[in-house]
Amino acid sequence: MIETIKLGSVSWSHLVNPTENEVNTLKVQYHFHDLAMEDCRTEVNMRPKIDIYDDHYFIILHFPTFDKEKKFVEVREIKFFLGKDYLISIGRTHWLVWKMFKREKDTSTDRLKVDSSDDLLYQILDHVMTEVRKLVDTIDQDVDQCGKALFGKNAESTLVKISVTRKNLILLNTMFKPQMDLFTKLKSGSIRGFDGDMQDYWSNIMDYFQKLWDVVEDDGELIRGYSMTFDSLQVNRTNEVIKILTLISSVLLPLTFIASLYGMNIKLPIQDHPFSFFFVAGGMIIIAILMVIFFKMKKWM
Repeated sequence: MIETIKLGSVSWSHLVNPTENEVNTLKVQYHFHDLAMEDCRTEVNMRPKIDIYDDHYFIILHFPTFDKEKKFVEVREIKFFLGKDYLISIGRTHWLVWKMFKREKDTSTDRLKVDSSDDLLYQILDHVMTEVRKLVDTIDQDVDQCGKALFGKNAESTLVKISVTRKNLILLNTMFKPQMDLFTKLKSGSIRGFDGDMQDYWSNIMDYFQKLWDVVEDDGELIRGYSMTFDSLQVNRTNEVIKILTLISSVLLPLTFIASLYGMNIKLPIQDHPFSFFFVAGGMIIIAILMVIFFKMKKWM
């Protein structure tokens, strides 16, 4: 079912996971190009783009959102058909645009004031970018937490946190980067809309998008640094443990030799003396103390 709301002279239709019949209905009603219809049918995320036709534009954009567990970032693809007096938005899930559409459809007051289809698209993108900003702020806080947890004792949880945050930042970066050219074209005016006064609005979206991307790139550099620092710390801690174990083994080695020597069933010096045990034990203690003093003088421990 294709739901439509009227905002002044502009109609906004939104489809969630459209069926084949709904796609065919759009083609018949608006005479959209077959290639655009094929893009609407595919279940694989397409590359962000804008296709220019005689009387409308076909736009594919990607935006991030968290999964159900609020842990990993996922890609949400939104397709738009932009015409002179209509806007059609298509998504595969009930996401931000759908929520905004339902709000406008069910609310009789405080509705969007729309002057043109360009203006409607701008307000939708502005709404979505505001939500994306909240997500980026959350990721930015995760990066700060990773930095603070570097010197904590729970290495496993820190490693998981760094790995998850780094994965999310990589996905955000690969999502934002291809769309820069698209927003640049809208900002520059090389792609003219149906309202000649929209260039300043696209500049605002572009600036907002650029700031988000700058934050993502900065956080990406930070998390890579944190990851390298964490690896260095773990290697250093491992080396410290190995060093201590090696020193302990070095101290025990001569003591083990003496103990095994006097455990042999052969005649050895002072073994018949009544205080032989104390002589041997005392000698072993003296050897251990001398080795510890030697290690400290060499600053090995």
